[in-house]
Formats: sequence, C-alpha cells, structure tokens
Amino acid sequence: MSTTWDAEVYERFGVYRSRPVADLLARVCATDPRVVVDLGCGSGASTRPLAERWPDARVIGVDSSPEMLERARESDSRIEWVEADVQTWDMPGDVDVIVTNAVLQWVPGHLELLSRWVGALARGGWFALQVPGNADAPSHAVMRELVAAMPEGAELLPLLLGKAGVEDPAGYAAALHDAGCEDIDAWETTYVHLLDPEARLENPVLEWMRGTGLRPLLGQLSPEREAAFLERYATAVAAAYPRNPMGVAMPFRRVFAVGRRRS
Repeated sequence: MSTTWDAEVYERFGVYRSRPVADLLARVCATDPRVVVDLGCGSGASTRPLAERWPDARVIGVDSSPEMLERARESDSRIEWVEADVQTWDMPGDVDVIVTNAVLQWVPGHLELLSRWVGALARGGWFALQVPGNADAPSHAVMRELVAAMPEGAELLPLLLGKAGVEDPAGYAAALHDAGCEDIDAWETTYVHLLDPEARLENPVLEWMRGTGLRPLLGQLSPEREAAFLERYATAVAAAYPRNPMGVAMPFRRVFAVGRRRS
C-alpha cells in the first residue's frame, strides 16, 4: 500500500505548520553555507525559508511524493527539487546544512541513518530535525481505536502508527552525539493551535488530519466504507476537540534536535 499526499489539503493549515520550521532554524548557526538540503521537503514549506535565509546557497529539496513536488516546483524555481526516497538518495559532497522537518516519523531506522547524514556534512556543518511527538493525542488515539475494530485493522493499523517511532529530545541528542555532532540542542514544544477562529470549517481537526495522519488510510477502503469511517472519526474528534470562543484548540507536541558536525 502506498500513501498519496495532497499538497492543497496539507497547506490548508500552513500558518501553523510553518512555526516549528522557524523555531528549528533559529537554532541553526550556519552563516554562509554553500549547499543546503531539505530531506522530505513536501510542497516546499520548509525549503523556501532555507533559500530566503541563505540566498547564495545551492538549496536542494528531496521528497518521494510527486504530488508534493509538483506544488513545490510551482512555488520556487531557484530551488532544486528532487524526487527520491530520503533513505537511499545519494547526498552531494560536503553539504553545509541538512534539515528534516516532520518526516522522520515515517522513516524506519532513522536513528541509524543519522550517522550517514551527519557524515555527509562538511566539517562544522549543521544537522537539524523536527518530528511530531503527538502519537498519544486524541486525534491519533481515536483513529487507531476505530481502525483496530475494522476487519482490515491488523493490516491497516501499522500504516497509521507510522513506519517508525520517534524519540524524546534526550534520545535524539544522544543519537546526534553518537553520529559525530557537538553544540547539540534538543527540546520539545507543545503548541496550542487555535484552529478556525472564524468558524468556517465544520471540523477543523478532521481537516488537519486529512492532510497528515489519515493519509495512509485514505484510498485503502471502498468509498462507502471510507465515508462511514470518516463519519465516526469526525464525531469522535469533534467531541475531543470542542469549539470555544477562540476557535478549536488542538495541542500539538513536537520534538526538535540540532547539532554541528565536529570539526
């Protein structure tokens, strides 16, 4: 089973998704990099800030989704957009900055890959990662519960759990140290996203999940059964995330780690 990504749906909440990228890049202290790589660039939301910050650098965005890359190519022609699996793509020599934003949760064995990626950095180069740490949030817990009760649950549940677990900040700090980094900074932040304050959407958390966590499931069932599942899921998340005068509050934990390759 393969996952099809929808750039338009994903970007619907772009203002909220851009905040972690900015917070991550604030801890990358590269001054004049020559080559900058974004592993898992998606539609380019995490790549364009790299080109804006370092306009003289060669900036490369890598992603396996042709749908996402089609949108990315429309957004910025200065960036090199590459369709490839981040696990097997051959990194160009002496990269100065590698960024991976909200991708590694889908990459099995990514802790082992950190050594290869850090090893591709020039001496003194920077590696920066951000992963969602909200697998236990109601948005995901309810989804797993409903899928587990389906006849295909045993087959579908591993897709929704993601292909790889994520570490806590200490785990990523240790992994970067073992990979050859120093000046390591690792932390977590729980953002409280106040979705849809104008009340234009019936169920904003459902729409958020259509762009991310639900993607591996969509298209795997018949249209009728998928619609029935989404109706049950929508009811559950609406109860878990009620609307208030500010909008719909959705807490979202994220884990960050940054390190510089030892010189």
